[in-house]
Amino acid sequence: MGEFKVHRVRFFDYMPSAIRAVAFCRRTERLAAARADGSVEIFNFADNYFQEKVIPGRDGRAVEALCWVGRRLFSAGLDGEITEYDLENLRPRYSLEAYGGPVWTISSNKQGTLLAAGCEDGTVKMFEILEDRIQFQRNLDRQKGRIVSLSWHPSGAQIAAGMMDMIRIFDTETGHASHRLLVERGAGASKTQEVVVWSVAFLSDSTIISGDSAGKVQIWDGFTGTLVRTHLVTKWDVLVLSVSPDESSVIAGTSEGTVTQFQFISSAVEPLPGSDRQWVRTRTFKNHSHDVRALVHTDTAVVSGGMDTQLVVRPLLDKVEKNTQESALRKITFPHKNLVSCAKKAGLLLFQFPDHLEVWRLGDSDGNGKPGDILPVKRKPEKLIQLNRKGDDQICCSALSPCGGWLAYSTVCGVRLYRLQLDNNNICINKVSKVPKELCSAQQLCFSSDSSRFFASSSQSSVVVVGLQQLEWRHLQTLRPKSGSREPVNLLAPSEDGRWLVTANTDCEIHVFDLQKLKEVEVPERSTKPPVGSVVSVASCRVRTSRSDSFPVNQNLNLWLCSSTARSPSTPPVPLPSPSTPRAAASCPFTPTGRSWSSPWSRRSTRSGAGSCSSRAFTPCGCRGTRPSPPSPLTPETRRTSFCTTPSCSASSTRLCHFLMQRPICTTSWSSGAFLRPRGAGTATPSRSARASRTS
Repeated sequence: MGEFKVHRVRFFDYMPSAIRAVAFCRRTERLAAARADGSVEIFNFADNYFQEKVIPGRDGRAVEALCWVGRRLFSAGLDGEITEYDLENLRPRYSLEAYGGPVWTISSNKQGTLLAAGCEDGTVKMFEILEDRIQFQRNLDRQKGRIVSLSWHPSGAQIAAGMMDMIRIFDTETGHASHRLLVERGAGASKTQEVVVWSVAFLSDSTIISGDSAGKVQIWDGFTGTLVRTHLVTKWDVLVLSVSPDESSVIAGTSEGTVTQFQFISSAVEPLPGSDRQWVRTRTFKNHSHDVRALVHTDTAVVSGGMDTQLVVRPLLDKVEKNTQESALRKITFPHKNLVSCAKKAGLLLFQFPDHLEVWRLGDSDGNGKPGDILPVKRKPEKLIQLNRKGDDQICCSALSPCGGWLAYSTVCGVRLYRLQLDNNNICINKVSKVPKELCSAQQLCFSSDSSRFFASSSQSSVVVVGLQQLEWRHLQTLRPKSGSREPVNLLAPSEDGRWLVTANTDCEIHVFDLQKLKEVEVPERSTKPPVGSVVSVASCRVRTSRSDSFPVNQNLNLWLCSSTARSPSTPPVPLPSPSTPRAAASCPFTPTGRSWSSPWSRRSTRSGAGSCSSRAFTPCGCRGTRPSPPSPLTPETRRTSFCTTPSCSASSTRLCHFLMQRPICTTSWSSGAFLRPRGAGTATPSRSARASRTS
């Protein structure tokens, strides 16, 4: 591979924002997390906690509460507005004024028909959830203090509201308060000091659980309005509560950074059948250094976030199998999207922040050394430009051309392009005007290797191709996938020779476009795991995709091109050879030679004549091969695999002609011979050695 220098970049001062609220949708296994800067991140818990979407925030719009209603996401904040998000275009769909001052909390009933908002003026406002919007319905009885927390009874007939010094239970049909639960002050507290009920939980048996600023978790009888039990958790505040789906466990987050679990069990050492159960404090977790502001209790884990910017997923070991991937503690701090762009030819780096961009020039060294040596720096890294955004919307994506001459960024309002000219220590930046009307906004941006084209992902998985000249840009084509997916594109990867463009969206689709013909090439793969990284190699004509389950997949563009080229009906298929026919006569011109492939249900390579069945399949190039029979019963993993093999000139191996692979045991790079094998798939193979000198 030759010698190369490794630069240690220590000047990217990115600081994530604190987490203010989280909400979990059990129907789709998506977690939404709102940060202090107003941005909303969506994680896919079904696919290794992958951050699949980020909705940029806006200055002056902080999110205090999140709520899922089916597949729809709502938020509210101290600006007094309720916002619904467009999860396809990654922007707010609309905002509705609540007319009650700052909105502290929102909550929907289990039926998904009503949305309640707790406001500063002491009212609980009810909104009807319609198909395309929400509509104000009524106010519940107005109270003297602000409504800080809300919780619906699963039946939807009652709602509990936490406020200053008390909890109110409202009848949702009449709108009147039926009970008033007075909250005790802490020991030694002044009589003038108010107790804030930060969080409430209303269970199906009418038990109410509250957490307050006196550090107490209290259990109430919702029928009589009486206090049942008090647990002193901390000397400070209990900020948030969350209940497990089966209502057998409750977790409480405190301002000390701890999470305490309560379980509805018998307190006796050896409980007798039919003995009374009660809420008992069982465990305490310490995973945060500051306030825990947000909590979610899933079936198998506790998800917490707070002021230390970390999203922590702590599995409950009594719910998962020990010593497995599901039992590992996870801390998610930095975003999963790319915030750094590199101009390889110019030695420049572009750093993306929510409110500005920074262009840095890398340091240089003229020293020589042995592999692994730290080289002396002749020229230190230098900050060349700080470009502040225009408007109040945060920057959602940015890109720097490989030559260092173009810079682009996008917000939800539009795309902006700048021309950079660097001459020794002098740098000049000019904005390119007359934006094409097709470039209204983008989720991903990138440039071609020769910096002559600019690619921007738009709505409905489409990509806008723009030609670049000296101080202008011209719309060339809008590439649209044939699948008709409406999900946003989260990856763009052009090839080095400028012929191919690969896109991946959050609908687990990978699309390959031929930039010479400006049309899509048919791709046989469709995975159930979202792609997190993609690279196009022109020398080997291969696409390498990394997915959220950590399985790298190598795929050949020649096979894709072969499958996209329609054969003439008059072209006869290549006949399958008879047993007496030499193997060399049945070779397929589109398949690689001399390689073997391991099936998902066997760690041994597929051999000719082994595992074949009576079913036959035509491949795109016209040959006919045998399909190895999967084991019985057919598992979901093997059901997603479809391929056929053709006998080759090698007596000990077969050729892979066409495949649709989801989670391979191993893949082989036919051009370079690099063998990729995930953990647990057999013995490791040697890799090429490389000499590396590091530049500090």
